This record gives sequence, C-alpha cells and structure tokens, in this order.
Amino acid sequence: MTDQSANLIIINGSVLTMDGDRRASAVAVTGNRIAAVGTDADMLALAGEGCRIVDAKGATVMPGFVESHMHIFPGAFSLRHLQLAGVEGEEALRQRLQAHAEANPEEGLLIAQGTSYRILGDRQPDRHVIDAIIADRPVLLQSDDLHNAWVNTVALERAGILRGGDGGPHAEIVMGEDGLATGFLKEFGAQEAVFALRTSGGREPLGLDGLEPDDISANERTSDRQALEKGLAYCASLGITTILNMDGNRYQADLLTEIDAAGGLPCRIEVPYTHTTQKSLADLAEAVAMRDDYRSDKLWSGRVKLFMDGVIDARTAYRLTDYPGYPGERGHPFFPPDQFAEIATEADRLGLQISVHAIGEGAVRVVLDGYAAARAANGVRDSRHRIEHIETIRPEDIDRLAELDVVASMQPVHPPGCAGLPLEPTLSLIGEELWPTAYAWRAIRDAGCTVCFSTDWPVSPLNPLNNIQNAVTRRPWTDTLPDQRLGLADTLKAVTLNGAISALREDRFGCLRPGHLADIVVLSDNIERCPPDRIADMSVRMTICDGAVTYDRPGKDPA
Repeated sequence: MTDQSANLIIINGSVLTMDGDRRASAVAVTGNRIAAVGTDADMLALAGEGCRIVDAKGATVMPGFVESHMHIFPGAFSLRHLQLAGVEGEEALRQRLQAHAEANPEEGLLIAQGTSYRILGDRQPDRHVIDAIIADRPVLLQSDDLHNAWVNTVALERAGILRGGDGGPHAEIVMGEDGLATGFLKEFGAQEAVFALRTSGGREPLGLDGLEPDDISANERTSDRQALEKGLAYCASLGITTILNMDGNRYQADLLTEIDAAGGLPCRIEVPYTHTTQKSLADLAEAVAMRDDYRSDKLWSGRVKLFMDGVIDARTAYRLTDYPGYPGERGHPFFPPDQFAEIATEADRLGLQISVHAIGEGAVRVVLDGYAAARAANGVRDSRHRIEHIETIRPEDIDRLAELDVVASMQPVHPPGCAGLPLEPTLSLIGEELWPTAYAWRAIRDAGCTVCFSTDWPVSPLNPLNNIQNAVTRRPWTDTLPDQRLGLADTLKAVTLNGAISALREDRFGCLRPGHLADIVVLSDNIERCPPDRIADMSVRMTICDGAVTYDRPGKDPA
C-alpha cells in the first residue's frame, strides 16, 4: 500500500460532509485522515492492499458526533445507577428502588438519577417518603437536572448532616421545623457528604468542584479507569467521536492519559479546569498548566469552566425579576458581577477559553457583562467563550451574544415537554413573560451566534439521535410563541461542525474534508428520509475516530 492508498473506504452512502453544501456517496480514509470524498468509483480506485470496504447501503454517513457538553466521569458511573426518567408515583418508585437494592446488595449508597420534581405529583420526596421504601440503607435520588437530591434518614445520619451542616457556598442542606434535615439537598456541595458513602468513595463528582481525590489505592484507581473505559465505549457506540467535558480535574485527565497509552481513546476529549468561588485568580495558573500538560488531538485542556447559577426548578437559577408566585426570590449569581468580570478578564488574558453555566436570564447577563469587560481590557481576539444552557434570556441580550462572539451551548433535551420532561413546574417558574425567549435556539442562531447542541449527560440521556429528534420535533408551548427549532440540516451542524468550531478545532474535525482527522459515523438509515419523530429509532452501525473503528455493531457488520 502506498502512502496515498486508502485502508478504509465507505461506499454507497448518503454522505453529509458538513463541508458547505458538498455531497458525496463515498469516503476514503488513509491512516487517521480523510483521504478523499467523492463517488464510489473514485474512492474504490484509492483502495490499497487489505483495504476494508464498508457498504453503507444508502444510509447516512457523516462526521462523528461532537458531544459539546457532558460529564464523562459521572456519566460513566451513571451506567451503574438506577434511572428514574419517566417514573411517576410512589408505588412505581417503590418497585424500582427495591429491585435496584436487591440487585446491588454490597453498594454503600443506592443512587437513582433522573428523578422528576413531579415524581410524586404536587409534593416532593423527603426523607420520610424514602424511609418508607428503604430505611436501612442510604438512598440518594438525584433530580433530573442533577443539581439537587433527596435522601433518606440513614443517609443523612451516616453522612453526619441529619442535624445540618455546611454544604459550601450556594448549597443548602434544607432543614425542617423539627430541627432535622428534611432530606432535600440543594446543589452539589450539599450532596458531597452523602456521595462519600458510595462503595467507590464518591470520586466521580469531584470534577464538578475542581477537586482532586485523596489517598487513592491502586485498586480504586483501576476501578475508576475501568468505569471510564466503559463510559467511553458507550459514547463510541452512539457515534460520538469528540467529548467536550464540562467538569474536570487532573485525576480525570491522568486516567484518560493512561487509557490512551494502553490502547487508545475511542473518543477525543477535552478536560477543563474547574474554577469555583473558593478559588482565587492565582489558581488560574493551574488552568494554564493543564493546557501545557494535555495538548494532543485526542486529549487536551485549555478551558475554564464555572457555574454562575443553579437551576429553574429549585429556584436557584438567577433571575432579574422574582420567580412567579415567589415574591422576593430571584436566585443569586454564584460570583458577584465584579468578581466574575475580573476572572473572565484574567482567563481571557491568559489565552484560555471560558465556559459558564448560566440558566437564568440574570446569570446570562452577568456572564455577558464579564465577557464584555474582558474584551475591553484585553482587546478583541478569537476567544469563542461559551455560555452553557441559556435556558432563559432577555431579548436585548440575544444580540450581545453575537456581538461578543459568544458560542451558545444548548441542550434540545432540556425544555419542558421534551424528552419526556413534564411541563410543570418549569413553565410556571419561567413565567409567560420569558416564554418567547426561553430555549431560544433559532433566535440566537438568527442573531449570528454559533449554536452547538449537546445532552449534558448524565443529566439527560446521551443518545445523539434522541437529542436530534427532540430538537426537530419540539413544539411551542402556545400558538402565539415563536418556533425555535433550527431544522434538520442546522441541527446536524449543531451536533458536529459547530461543536468543533466552539473548541477552536474546526480545522481538524467536525466535517468530512480531505486532510481532516477521520472521525465518521455510519447510521442505520438515511436520516434525511426518516420521519422526524422516528429518528431516535435509528441506530449507529459504525463509528470511526482518528481512522480507527471504535464501534462496529455486533452481528451486523456493514462490510
């Protein structure tokens, strides 16, 4: 085989290159690069000795999915957890929890994720409700936005917080009139003591606070690495070739480095530095050090991740006006505006990218003001700082996103009414005034802003095809509201090329262009011909990352 000959060729496909309007039927791969894109005959002419020929059978062939906002370590561990998405009622909760407990007799903390705030209708769970189901083993029910949790009495006792405690800034161990914790834990800091009861030691959420684990044994490190390997394999099985992780520490990055050295990462991954209210400006030096230490095409750093507020359903998202029905409640910004502007200015000066969780329109404005301050201090550069989620925004701030070259990182599986989520209490807490610009994908795109889509896994199911279906089938909540969908072509761009653009790496991946890294997904069917409400029924036949086949559907080899 010559240097120009292909070792992998995909033919008979409907190739969506994401390289402008270019279409093709075949793709040739040489090593870890796209060699050529064109007709079947032209690509087959490039075949070298031993070249693998894959017949796509008319199905869609496109760039691998870029999952622009997820949490790989918590997500990997969530594969072991009970999932409660769609579960309603106390009896259904009882059956699922008890079955999970029986299946995991040695687990130190029984964790259920995806718990709806309406799982019990108009009342939320408390420790007494969970005690009535399981009283002798610690149980934690994480809310479907991951920010909050409900636990039973034994979990509170063993974590040492039954009579209260300090969950850290912006977190709360909610107390009852009897002087004991109710079992409702607001935000991540309030959950940490309970997570420590896990058999694993609860290391997987540490990246959300940018903390490093202490005293890790060789067996624990091996177990964590194995969990990550399974999580990454799951990502590859769904056609994901790039992960922009949204929580990070060196522990994760080092485990990923070990996986890459041992057999190769099946997905590219960016690991950020997490900056919290407990850190100082000087700590941003660690973000620079991580950028210098992790800088390959498979694993890199260089992003600072922060949280500006909480979530709507717990009324911890920061609003500019009171929550409807809750006078005086607006949430609050985790960083005072002046402090965030100082952080943004310094991170920008250091050449780092910034991503900030901002759900309430007040939080979005604080972040925009901070980015404007950074630009005023440092001058204009191609920074592509991001705002994560933007679930509500004031109309006057939409144009500022484009003016400041901010990337909008949004999740089609998050709006109420999508992906099985109930309309309430979220709709009422947003309030009719903000409905027209809530989850405003089209309005933000039309303003000239780059929009990238993701799932926020494990907050929501990871499958990109499910995410795409929810993006194109979303309906306005009333007939008077604007349609915020982007359409299939723009949605596919938002889960591929735009993710690469947001990471300043569109020159390497995100489209099928000769010379680009060979990240490709072959679907089971033609997505353009599939009814929009059936896209999630499709599957991935093959995933290729960096020229290597990272997933090949068992029993149905497309070759």
